[in-house]
Amino acid sequence: MRLQTIIGLIIVTAAASACGQNRAAPTEYTPNLDAGKTDERQLNDPNRSTIWDVFNTANAEQITNVNRYLWTASLDVLNFLPVQEVDPFTGVIVTGYGTPPGGGRQYRATVHISDPALAARSLSVSLQTSGGAPVSAATTRAVEDAILSRARQLRIADNKF
Repeated sequence: MRLQTIIGLIIVTAAASACGQNRAAPTEYTPNLDAGKTDERQLNDPNRSTIWDVFNTANAEQITNVNRYLWTASLDVLNFLPVQEVDPFTGVIVTGYGTPPGGGRQYRATVHISDPALAARSLSVSLQTSGGAPVSAATTRAVEDAILSRARQLRIADNKF
C-alpha cells in the first residue's frame, strides 16, 4: 500500500512539472544588455504559460456589489416601465417604453448602480423618449432624486440607519 502511494505521488509530481514544458523554443535570442532588465519578448510571449495562469482573473468579468436599497428603490420608482433586462451582478436595469402616471410621453430608462454605498454617486439614470425628443436634465435629476429618497425610506424602514 505504501509503494502504491509513493508511485502515485511520483506520477502526479511528474505530470504537474510537465504542464508548462510544451512551448516551442524561440528561434533566436538576443540578450538584453541593460543590467537588471528582463527581455520584453519573454514577458510578452503569447506561448508563455504556466500552471498559475489558471488563477489569473485579469480577464474575468467585473462584478460590482450593488446597494440593495438603490436596486429595490429603482424598481419601485420605475414600476410603470416594463423591465426588459436586469443584471444584479453589474448593477444594470434596462426597461422598455412606458407612460408615467399622469404623463403623455413614453419613456424608457437604463439604471446603473455602480457602488455598494447609498449615495448619489452610486446611481446613474439615463432616460429616452419614444419619439426621439431629448429628455431634460431636470427630469432625469428628478427621477434620480425619487430613487434616492425611496432608497433612504427603505433603509430607515429596515432599521439600519
